[in-house]
Amino acid sequence: MRLSAIISLIIFSSLESSAQNAYVKLGQQAFMDGNFKSAVMQLEKACLIDSTNSNAYWMLGYSYYHSENYRKSIAAYSKAIYINPVDATAYYYRARAKGYLGKDATLPPQEREKYLLGAIFDLTKAIAIDPSEQLKCYQTRGIAYREYGIFKLQPNARTYDKVRGTNSLKASITDLEKVLNSNPGRSDISSLIDLSREKLASAVGHH
Repeated sequence: MRLSAIISLIIFSSLESSAQNAYVKLGQQAFMDGNFKSAVMQLEKACLIDSTNSNAYWMLGYSYYHSENYRKSIAAYSKAIYINPVDATAYYYRARAKGYLGKDATLPPQEREKYLLGAIFDLTKAIAIDPSEQLKCYQTRGIAYREYGIFKLQPNARTYDKVRGTNSLKASITDLEKVLNSNPGRSDISSLIDLSREKLASAVGHH
């Protein structure tokens, strides 16, 4: 797996930290190798030793995320955000983890709604913090809005709310259109827009 430039920047910037410890270094190496389960083991120890290292918590959150432990990923990113409240990438990946839990049909509806709304909130925060990451966040938020809209429009459910459901689907289309307008050749985005439009048409009885 290739890590993005922003992830690499976070990794190597932490090398300069005065609070560096051996577990951080071992965790970084496993992280860079894509061995996320090993990274989790090392970074958990690193964060116990140094609870102020936002980079270690960031890598721990990412490693949990790729180990499909989304609750622990959220917790780690929450600590990273507490230490560094202007880290847009921490909000972004916390939103991704929340989005997965929001789609988990085995969870109680109230818990799912909390995660779905939390994902939208985190992505909105990331957009406000770092405009250069807007398109990526708009795409992910557009999907999150769609998931929330579908959730609110489930028939015979206590959470049913047609107004909030349709408004969320409209917001999904708006976000995704921003991405498509910046790159009209994105057929994947066109397909996502079509899906949100189809769900919206069904909800308002035009399908």
